[in-house]
This record gives sequence, C-alpha cells and structure tokens, in this order.
Amino acid sequence: MSRLTELLRQARKADPQLGADLEAEIAALTKRRTFGLVFEPHQPEAVELPGRLVRRGDKVRVLPPRGENKTGDQRLWRVQRIERVDGQRVAHLLELDAEDSEVRSVPADDVVVVAEFRDRIYPGLVETGRVERGGDKPFHTVINAENYHALEMLTYTHRHSIDVIYIDPPYNNRASDWKYNNNYVEKDDDYRHSKWLAFLERRLRIAKELLNPDDSVLIVTIDENEVHRLGLLLEQVFPEAPSQMISTVINPKGASLGRDFARVDEYIFVLYFGSAGVCAEVRDMLDDKKNSAASTSVKWSSLIRGGAQGVRTDSPGAFYPVFVDPDANRIHSFGEPLPWGVDKLSVSAPEGTIAVWPPDHPSGVEGRWGIGPSKARQLYALGALRLGKVKVAEGKFPLSYLSSGIMSKVESGEIITEGRTAGGTLVVRYPSDTKVTQPKTVWKMSSHNAGEYGSKLVSLFLPRRKFPFPKSLYAVEDILRFFVKTKPTATVLDFFAGSGTTAHAIMRLNREDGGSRTAIVVTNNEASAVEERRLRAQGARPGDAEWEALGICDYITKPRLMAAVTGRTPEGEPIDGDYKFSDEFPMSDGLEENAAFFTLTYEAPLSVRHNRAFRRVAPMLWLRAGSQGRMIDDLGDKGWDVAESYGVLENLDQVDEFVTAVNSRDNIEIAYIVTDDDSAFQMVCRELAGEIVPVRLYESYLQNFEINTGRSL
Repeated sequence: MSRLTELLRQARKADPQLGADLEAEIAALTKRRTFGLVFEPHQPEAVELPGRLVRRGDKVRVLPPRGENKTGDQRLWRVQRIERVDGQRVAHLLELDAEDSEVRSVPADDVVVVAEFRDRIYPGLVETGRVERGGDKPFHTVINAENYHALEMLTYTHRHSIDVIYIDPPYNNRASDWKYNNNYVEKDDDYRHSKWLAFLERRLRIAKELLNPDDSVLIVTIDENEVHRLGLLLEQVFPEAPSQMISTVINPKGASLGRDFARVDEYIFVLYFGSAGVCAEVRDMLDDKKNSAASTSVKWSSLIRGGAQGVRTDSPGAFYPVFVDPDANRIHSFGEPLPWGVDKLSVSAPEGTIAVWPPDHPSGVEGRWGIGPSKARQLYALGALRLGKVKVAEGKFPLSYLSSGIMSKVESGEIITEGRTAGGTLVVRYPSDTKVTQPKTVWKMSSHNAGEYGSKLVSLFLPRRKFPFPKSLYAVEDILRFFVKTKPTATVLDFFAGSGTTAHAIMRLNREDGGSRTAIVVTNNEASAVEERRLRAQGARPGDAEWEALGICDYITKPRLMAAVTGRTPEGEPIDGDYKFSDEFPMSDGLEENAAFFTLTYEAPLSVRHNRAFRRVAPMLWLRAGSQGRMIDDLGDKGWDVAESYGVLENLDQVDEFVTAVNSRDNIEIAYIVTDDDSAFQMVCRELAGEIVPVRLYESYLQNFEINTGRSL
C-alpha cells in the first residue's frame, strides 16, 4: 500500500479532485466484502424527469429523434445557458465526466433533465386527484415517482414510523422485466444479477430508516431466480432482524419450460423488527380443505335420543308426537306424552299434518325424543329446533335442536347469531377467530391463485386493460393480516406498488374489522415495454400526454383504486363481480375509504427556503401529520391555518391567534412554524401545549435532505 499511497499523493498534487476521487474509490474497494454476498455497486442510477422545465445548471441527457426506438445518448451534460433563437429555447450543453468535454447546442425540447441517485434532491408533491368515501378516516396515498426518490421523501414524513413494508420487486426472470438507468436489463446481460442487487440494496437501505425499530416487519416476495441472493442481501442489510421464508402456491396448474419441474409456488421473506410477531390464525394455511364453513359451524343434535338411555321406559314423558306439515315442510305443533297402554294410532293428527313418533330403539323396543314437549315448544319458538328435508315415502323426518350447552353459549355471545332462515330457524356460528393456530411456513390456499384472483380480478375493475402478473388480492390480505390484525391504525408501505394490490388489500382489511389503517404506495408512470415501442414509433416521448396516459400509475394503479372505492369501472359501470373468502359482498358496493394521488416534484432549495414552494411542500406536511382531514395548501392573508390534525404558522405577527386556535383543539399533533429566527421559533414553542410537536420550517426539511446526500454511493 505504501506505493499506492505515494501515487495518490502525486495525483492529489497534480489534480486535487482526481486524487480525492481515486482515494474514495480505493477506500470503497478495500471495504468490499470478502465473504457473503459480493456484487458490483455499479454506476449510481439516474432517473429522467420528463416534463420538468429545463433550466440553467441542470444535468440532462439528449433525447433520440422522435420516431426512433433506439437507445438514446446516455452521456450526461450540464446546461451552461439557455437562449431563445427564432422563438425556440436552445440549451447550450457541456459534457460531464469526460477528459475532453464536448460542447453542443440543442433545442431544449430535445433534452430531458436527469437526477442521479447521488445527487441531493428537494422533493415536493403535486396532487393529481382524490376519492373520498371514508368520512373522517385518514387518506391512503398513491405517489407517482421513481421509488428511490419517493423513499427519500418519506424519510421526512415517516422516519421510523412504518408498521409494515410489503414489496413485490421485479423478479429478474425475463427481458423487459425491469429497468436500470432508464433501460431494460436484458437476459444476456452478464451483470444482470449484480445490477438487480445494487438496485434493490439502495432502496432497502432507505426503507430501513422508515421501519419502526420497536415493532415492524418487512415482507418481500420473490421467485426462484433471485431467492438465494435476496436472502443473503436481506441478511447483510438487516443483520439485526430475525427472518423466515414462506413457500406459497400461487399457480396450481404449474409453469414449466418442458424439461424441468412445473413451478407452482413462490417465496415470501418476512423480517421481524423489535417485538413484532405473527398473529395466530383460525385457518390452516397448509391445508385449505380444513378451512370450510364447518370450522365455524355449530352442531345441531338429533331430536332422537340415542344410546342405552334412548328407550321409552327411561323417560316416558319424551314419547310424544311431532305434527309435521309435509307439503309446507314445517313443524305444525307438538303433542302430549302418550300414556302407557294407549295405541299411537288412536292419536288424531291435525288436518294436513302427519304424526311423527320417536323411531324404535336399535334394541327393538320403543325409543324416545331427547327432550320433552314443553322444552321442544320453547326451543321451536326460539328457532332452536328445526325440521330438515321431509321425505314421506321413505319415512324421513329429520328433526334436530340446539342443546342446552349450545344455547348457553348463544346467550353468552360465545356463539354468534346471524338472524333466522325463511322458516324461522336460527343461523348460528362460532366466531372465525375462536379456534386459532400458529400459521405454518408452507401455504396452499385456493384464494392465493394469482391467475384467478390477480389477473382476472383486476380485469373486473379495469375492463380491457392488462397488467402483467398482479398478486392475488386475497394472498396480500392474508400476509398483511398476520401483522396488522391487532393494529387498527397501522401504516403500510409498498414502494413497488404495480397495480395497487397492497392498498386494495388494506382497504378490505379495514372493512372487515372497522380499522382505519393507511397504505402508502409508490409506483412510476412507465409505459409497458410493448406500449413504449409503439409510442416511440409514433413519435411520442415520455412526458407527452398520450404517453403518460398509458403509464402504470395513471392507466392501472390510480383507476384500479378509484374503482375499488367507488365500486365503478373507469367507464362508470358497476363492477360485475363479488369479493370472496374472508369477506363476501358485491364489488359494486365499493369501499368506505379515502385516497389521494400525487406526483413527486423536484424543488430548488432556494425556492423552498424563501417559502416560494409551499404548495408543493404542503402535501408532505399533511402526510407527516397523519394524512387526515383537510390539507393546508394556502395560508391566505392571515398567514396561518389550522386543520384537523396540524397547523401552519408563517406570519409571526399572528402568533397569539395561531397558538389559541391550536391549543383549543383536541386532535392537533404537529405545529409547523415558518421562520429563520431560532429565538422566534423557541418563543412559539413555549406557547404551544405540551402534546403538540413543533417543527421548524424550512430548516427541518432542508436539513433532512442535506443529511441524506450520499446514501446511494
């Protein structure tokens, strides 16, 4: 190393920046693992920002000519200046990271702004729509963004406060599966696995900052292509978290290339943080056949008394006729016990009825009923004695009743009553959570079929729109239920949201138990590979209206969740289908939930500091305060406002009115104070009630994203 140190010294002397860069790379190289999972970090990713106005100082790429499907120029350029030539904005560019930097001038419309993941960003949000059917419930949040930058944004709003992260990342098993640096990674790319690991590691490291370290879980689904690498990666990023792997059947028919076993399953990694654990489950996740309605059914006892005591001589008062109307298939009335020595045939049945007597005991003597006539009348009036399907020719008159032990459970509420049948019989069942067991690590549930309850289900909400390989809605419900069942206000994050199944599942879980859990889901607005080729051939580019209309967020995620809430397709038609399994009801009923939709923006720090970006920072303040109620996005003439759960003060001359308004409300959790003066901020803090958290703007915002810089390197 002494020779290397001397060379570094010489390099720093000749070119300080070159020497510093070499030293940083060598330091990173010496820290590289020599055991465990080793992979190349690769060039940090970059995201193109179509639609963002090009300004002086921006980092950009030059786009290929319209109508071409070829990969564009991947070099990065710095915008030196912009001028107008013949009414057109022209960008003058200087090539970055090159020995002999090229200079060129191109129309500003032919370049796209680029943000590298090592760059410092200052995010904002612009609302693009909402749907409200949930009253005062908090809002679910859908964010259209590159998920790495969305995670950066969430470090300001949700650091250490997420209860569950559920992600279904790209499986890296086919071409056009996922992008790295804006280009699809091909199957024959020698660094495909390494790029995938670098891609995922960057996101997991930020996700770690969002999870509640005292009680939370991370759930990651994957198939066999990356399962082993993913397991090692999770162990390296989260060494403190115990983990398990579940195998779950998602395709009972199987998928095979012809020479191998037909694959029917995929895998779920679960990592536990702090005290987090699995809630016990009434169902058997391994054997779906055991999960029929019989598991909650209540046993009705036959009215015929069996056993050695089931003879007339043992209880003469239980030998009496039950008068049945066979045409109506109902019980008419109950007779009195027949005295000894009196012939049964001497008893006259009411008109239109048949007298049904206890059948003979297996020993050959007369049998008896299990209860006397007065008790039978009482139970029948309660709906606790019933007649099954009568078959007169076969002499079948099935009579059954609820025993005294069962009725005591009905009275105590241990057994649930759900009304009566048309014939007046009680409908009773055990609650679904009374016979619990610890769930197993292998699942085989018919409800987890991704074809039936993923692809086909999504097509009900979005007719004629296709999304590849969505998860079964009920499979996602099940894995989440294990960890949010006892947390009715849990916050769940999915930053590979795809079609929006995670948010949909949380909405249904809320309906099942009256919870107010919230989902935050992140997806970009990329068009599918097929649509991308077609759109480029037609001369369209990302950022054009026709392109954005077919992006994942606007074409699939957003309309699916709006349809789930409203019960209507994007065309306004009632959804034609019923939910199944744990909660069965028509999909057209919709869900009583609220959801808001946003697009991530990239702000200039100077604009933020001078309070000129408030409308785009405002949604983040609302999210941090719990995404409930009204959002404060305009402070008006008085310079302050107070909503359901937070307040914002800009005009310190109005501090008395603001403090009075905030302190007089019960549900205020956060007060945002816009000031550069620390003493003024402390003065406001002293006036606020003790349970209200004061946050200084824009110091807390700017400091958060300045500290985050360099995480991706």
